[in-house]
Amino acid sequence: MKKMAQDSMRACSRKLDPNRKAYSWEIFGYDFMIDEDMNVWTIEVNTNPCFELSSPYLARLIPAMIENALK
Repeated sequence: MKKMAQDSMRACSRKLDPNRKAYSWEIFGYDFMIDEDMNVWTIEVNTNPCFELSSPYLARLIPAMIENALK
């Protein structure tokens, strides 16, 4: 999954940041699927992922993810 995310970023980096701005960042939402043979497939990549804290798990995960992204 990490390699798939890296490849997708490399493939579109000049479109996402054509001016090559320093000190900027963005959080992307990646959706993956794992089939019965354990093959990983990228379903979609969102530039505006949902940060809704709709479950106890997401209520812990999302704030920690944002805090780590800011570090």
